[in-house]
Amino acid sequence: MRGYLGLGSNLGDRLGALQSAVDLLAREPGLRIDASSRVYETDPVGGPAQPDYLNAVVRVETELTPHETLEACRRTETALGRVRDVRWGPRAIDIDVLLLDALTVDEPDLTVPHPRIADRAFVLLPLLELEPDPMLPGGRTLASVTLGPEGAQLFAPPLSTRPAP
Repeated sequence: MRGYLGLGSNLGDRLGALQSAVDLLAREPGLRIDASSRVYETDPVGGPAQPDYLNAVVRVETELTPHETLEACRRTETALGRVRDVRWGPRAIDIDVLLLDALTVDEPDLTVPHPRIADRAFVLLPLLELEPDPMLPGGRTLASVTLGPEGAQLFAPPLSTRPAP
């Protein structure tokens, strides 16, 4: 199954955290990362005052169920020091399951497609580099999308998807 994961970091070595997340995810059995968008620097949206984020999207091929994919993301976040204490607060790493083929999941701990894909430039811009016509929540089309005022600018080339030594 093909999927897309959103990566974000706004604490410490932000670019290093994104690359470390890719490296750790690539070691998960049943999950292969085959492409990365470029990295964008973006304004934080919601939550308390905090530093700017770096964001990217990676395309994965997975044999995992949606919940197993989510658990792989959470293991990676934990390994990289993610602490869940303030909703939409600053974080060393954030990994979201955005899309998994044409699957729809609507459960308390997981919603796929991610409900805010079309509302966040920091998700939609890198996703469009990898998937030119993504499945959007609620049957929305790209033509219906109007992005908010948050800034997003290119920061770095794509993350390496080669396995780390």
